[in-house]
Amino acid sequence: MPFVIFTCPWFSDTAHRYIEAATSLLDVQLGVISETPLETMAPQLQTRIAGHWRVPSVLDSSQVAWAAQELSQRHGPIHRIFSGQEQVQVVMAQVREWLGIRGADVQTALNFRDKARMKALFQTHGLPCARHRLVASPDDAWAFAAETGFPLVVKPPAGAASQSTFRVDTPEAFGQALAAAQPSQDQPALLEEFIVGSEHSFDCYVLDGQPLFHSLTHYYPSPLEVLNHPWMQWTVVLPREIDVPEYDDIRAAAFRALHVLGMGTGMTHMEWFRRRDGSLAISEIAARPPGAQFTTLISRAHDFDAVQAWVRLLVYETFDPPTRKYAAGGAYLRGMGEGRVKAVHGLDAVYREVGHLVTDFKVPQVGQPKAESYEGEGYIIVRHPETDVVRHALERIVSLTRVELGE
Repeated sequence: MPFVIFTCPWFSDTAHRYIEAATSLLDVQLGVISETPLETMAPQLQTRIAGHWRVPSVLDSSQVAWAAQELSQRHGPIHRIFSGQEQVQVVMAQVREWLGIRGADVQTALNFRDKARMKALFQTHGLPCARHRLVASPDDAWAFAAETGFPLVVKPPAGAASQSTFRVDTPEAFGQALAAAQPSQDQPALLEEFIVGSEHSFDCYVLDGQPLFHSLTHYYPSPLEVLNHPWMQWTVVLPREIDVPEYDDIRAAAFRALHVLGMGTGMTHMEWFRRRDGSLAISEIAARPPGAQFTTLISRAHDFDAVQAWVRLLVYETFDPPTRKYAAGGAYLRGMGEGRVKAVHGLDAVYREVGHLVTDFKVPQVGQPKAESYEGEGYIIVRHPETDVVRHALERIVSLTRVELGE
């Protein structure tokens, strides 16, 4: 019976979903390494795991390796070790190399984790991406700004989900962003041109370097634009029709990018742009499942469990491509202002108009603190065989719903 280890800092809703998927596989024992006590895991899952080990930090590869060895002594050889969190991917690779566990190695993990390294590989291999530069001083940064012009995007090389990412439109704003980032040799900043166009994702299952199945989404508007405009509520559409010539170019570019980065087996999440002139630009790729309920969108569009399919692919190296039956979409409910959730308005109207399309939802709760990300305090997911019906439903949801914040 294979012994598999899952690693996470704490038992978030997403971590619970991964643990549930792994423990649902036949003839698999699951060990868990975390920073939080076992008691913080959902009670119904505690009885389904083989063992748990707590460490001070899952970002310390030596601590995770020690915990993995302790679990292995009790439950047998480690078949796989994995995590769904971006920040832990390089640690997982280091532990695999030290303990001789099959899976992505350190160099491959760095190709995905270090966005400046990733873009350098794209540039070397002629893959379309935004103009960029890793800067280690304000002088380097101002030189790039002089070459590229504004607007620009300032981000950390190892960021995730638009964290610590800023759009700057003027020299004054750029100076403020540099003062906050303080680029140096030890902590450089990644600068990119701001691409004007539409933003999308491309999510793919891969086995031994061969793409097996993919889906894509359209963002309305981009996450960075949402972060810069507090009144906006984000929506995402996963269209039913993606095996069409319109997406031939991004399919070819995505598959080639995964090959260049050295992707082996697993699930990947890529963000990309289509400029107004029709050309492509790959933003970045993560060697993990997507966040923001994207796995739910993929699951609903294909009537299968996208997370379980990912874990099954890692453990058994098997994958059964599902049939795309629906378009799916998510509306992310985001409060305006500051403070905690005071009320949610418009849900009755939403249920009357599009309730028959809703598959999943999380209603913001009174007293809930304001979310820091573009995902907001809650979400509503819909599906329908026709993409235009899904798109219209999302427009109605964000126009009817208002999350009120206050003290």
